[in-house]
Amino acid sequence: MNIIFHGQSCVEIRLKEHTLIIDPFLNHNPLATAKSEDIKADYILVTHGHADHLGDSLEIAKRNEATIIAPNDLGRYLSFQGAKTHGMGIGGEYQFPFGKVKMTLALHDSSYNPPGTKENIYTGMASGFLLTVEGKTIYHAGDTGLFGDMQLLGKLNTIDLAFLPIGDNYTMGPRDAVIAAQFLQAKMVVPMHYNTFPLIKQDPKAFVESLATEGIKGVVVEPGQSLSF
Repeated sequence: MNIIFHGQSCVEIRLKEHTLIIDPFLNHNPLATAKSEDIKADYILVTHGHADHLGDSLEIAKRNEATIIAPNDLGRYLSFQGAKTHGMGIGGEYQFPFGKVKMTLALHDSSYNPPGTKENIYTGMASGFLLTVEGKTIYHAGDTGLFGDMQLLGKLNTIDLAFLPIGDNYTMGPRDAVIAAQFLQAKMVVPMHYNTFPLIKQDPKAFVESLATEGIKGVVVEPGQSLSF
């Protein structure tokens, strides 16, 4: 399993027989080293409708004939745009050909603003994803503040890798993200959703150092770099 971080909240997971990509915000992401045309994926997982998460999902889905997995209201909207979708609800899980997906709570808003318009389309609840693939459990928190049920996620699951936002302002910041990591008890934590815009500028190395003082392993993965299991 090869996991590539593309900046902001975009994570590509290359399995033996399938490739997944989460929140593919690439073409307008100033930190991304890849473009949407570089991505070959079978499944696209989208946590919510904001442009820096929905990103290039439609283009990638149509070009690859990929399925978009998303909160149900967002999935319905994307299906109206011609994408193949699989809608899910908070707390639901489904066994896909590549592995199991559980949609988790995220404390955040969700809407889509079509480029060039003043329209704001409601896209349901924001979410995170708990993936069980090739014997590993990966948690992608999406955009969220800290919430107590992260303790349940850690209690009920052995999480090998957790991607947590640290940008603050729109999501939890570094201090709350350390508490989230304690709740989740993940074997490894990777920070995300930082430094893409001035409002979410953070020092990921300082965050990882804070994790270390709590006995938690953290790794800074720069855009374009990868982790291997």
